[in-house]
Amino acid sequence: MKCWTVQIMINRPNGVLYVDVTDNLDERVKEHKLKLYPRSFTAKYNCDKLVYFEEFDDGQEAVKRERQMKKWKRVWKVKLIENFNPNWVDISLNWKLNYNKSR
Repeated sequence: MKCWTVQIMINRPNGVLYVDVTDNLDERVKEHKLKLYPRSFTAKYNCDKLVYFEEFDDGQEAVKRERQMKKWKRVWKVKLIENFNPNWVDISLNWKLNYNKSR
């Protein structure tokens, strides 16, 4: 069964927040870290640190949650991050990601 995630990427603690949805979190994090899309929002603002994510079995539910979170006030997103990851640590730092640009 496919797992969907809604995640929040940042450029630095209490900096720019980016909410996203994907069906492959490892690949999406790599895309952000490698800036595969140099004209994208995350590349422009250097949002390459994963600080929050939620998992879903249903892609439609994940998209619904992403849209909901994008409408939230910043303070609500910050509270969500701080409850999940109080030190705003890049969760993906200890992942064994293959950073080759080819998929």
